[in-house]
Amino acid sequence: MGSSEGIEAALAAKFATLFPHLDERQRRLAIGAEARSLGHGGIRPVARAAGVRERTVSRGVSELDSGEAPSGRVRRPGGGRKRVVDLDPGLRPALLALVEPDVRGDPMSPLRWTTKSARHLAAELTRQGHRVSADTVAVVLREEGFSLQGNAKTVEGAQHPDRDAQFRYINGQAKEFQATGDPVISVDTKKKELVGNYKNAGHEWHRKGDPAQVHTHDFPDAELGKAIPYGIYDLTADTGWVNVGTDHDTAAFAVASVRRWWHAVGRDTYPRSHRLLITADAGGSNGYRTRAWKFELAALAVETGLEITVCHFPPGTSKWNRIEHRLFSHITMNWRGRPLTSHEVIVNSIEATTTRTGLTVRAELDTAVYETGVRISDGQLSALPLSRHHWHGDWNYTLRPQEHRRDGVLPIPPQNEAGPGRHWLTHPALTGIPHEQWDSLVTQLAAARVAQREADLHQRRGGDRQKTPAAGLYTGLTLVDRLLATILYQRFKLPQVALALLFTVTPVTLNRAISQTRRLLHDIGHVIEPAVTQLATLDDLTDLATHLGIPKPEIKTASY
Repeated sequence: MGSSEGIEAALAAKFATLFPHLDERQRRLAIGAEARSLGHGGIRPVARAAGVRERTVSRGVSELDSGEAPSGRVRRPGGGRKRVVDLDPGLRPALLALVEPDVRGDPMSPLRWTTKSARHLAAELTRQGHRVSADTVAVVLREEGFSLQGNAKTVEGAQHPDRDAQFRYINGQAKEFQATGDPVISVDTKKKELVGNYKNAGHEWHRKGDPAQVHTHDFPDAELGKAIPYGIYDLTADTGWVNVGTDHDTAAFAVASVRRWWHAVGRDTYPRSHRLLITADAGGSNGYRTRAWKFELAALAVETGLEITVCHFPPGTSKWNRIEHRLFSHITMNWRGRPLTSHEVIVNSIEATTTRTGLTVRAELDTAVYETGVRISDGQLSALPLSRHHWHGDWNYTLRPQEHRRDGVLPIPPQNEAGPGRHWLTHPALTGIPHEQWDSLVTQLAAARVAQREADLHQRRGGDRQKTPAAGLYTGLTLVDRLLATILYQRFKLPQVALALLFTVTPVTLNRAISQTRRLLHDIGHVIEPAVTQLATLDDLTDLATHLGIPKPEIKTASY
């Protein structure tokens, strides 16, 4: 008896030391091994020494006798409590109905307008009678193929029908310029940056617990102001130039940045070039609708002697501009997590930007003041030596290095005559109107035009005019030009795109002129008789004029 008590005491001491380091199965196998070593009757003393039931010791012996290889499991398959999703079959469908209300459940789900966190989902499921924890919700969602994801910018919205064609046109222009050794640059304004001790997105190495201390609010510093980086990226040389402005992002600032690049880098890199291609976004200070952008570029063309061609990316496609992912993205990564405390820090950080592919960047600080609210009149715009391309002349145009009237004061041609070089279009064989009736029609049309304009202005003013009528703005089309465009469009079905080239105006301007003239002709009772011949191109018009014996029909299609 004393020997049995001694054995139990020894085993109890051994188990007390060993059990804290073993899991459930390992303890069971250990006590089974001790019972088997004691032989017949060993189960009871081992159970008393280990403080477990005798059945547990028997199971340990049975597992040892079975000879099964280690499985890595603590319990046998099927052991432990049943999962909540197994005990509650309606839990999984209820959860999916909350997560995807438009697909699986009620579109008026209680969590439709609430953050669908695991905690909120668990609370709503519990309210519906499915008691579940947030951790279980997360596990079930992962089983169903869900994960935490942010928004993906993939939907571009409405696309211009000529979007892809414009991309191809820009690519073709760039290849043509590069083939002849002429510079091709991509330009844009980078995000404006506050100068001062402000938080800058990103992370930088610091000692643990010692981050850079910055202001809690991003109120602009009245003395330091802001920085406006305007970038020029040379596609051929893989080099960048950034003009860091301190005033306003205007068209004058944008062109001044191109000017600085040309004088500092461009003319030395391309000493024999007389052409420059600029690719730019559709909006902003260098947008295709910005008159001051074209006005300032015309001055730059005269100053440098360069023929400057501009190709704009279609609206909504600025992310495809090369400068965004070839220059600006690397600048942002280079100064991430670093407060931009001064303009010097900004300039030095930009100049230190490099890539493994060999990108180099130069930067300068521009402290000049650029006036805002500058307006370019119709006369000034018309005076520019600007040639619009055949393909989308609003997006693609060339400014020639020619002197021009910057004040925009141009001689207005007589309204009862065709514009320069277009007199041949008044031939009766084309208009279908004899010479003796032509002058009478033009006189009637002029009177109707004055009345129409006064009626439109009266409606806009909401009453009679208060000042003496002025001459009005010259749009580039005389009254006779408007009549001729309408006749060619209605009589020969010549497309308005071709007519816009013929009359050197934009398609929008021509469409408006034809619409107004058709109303006038209707008011005076004149009907344009359609011709048997229909024309599709300006070449067809030239061939028809030659066939009719009309002398020297000259068509200039270099610009609108």
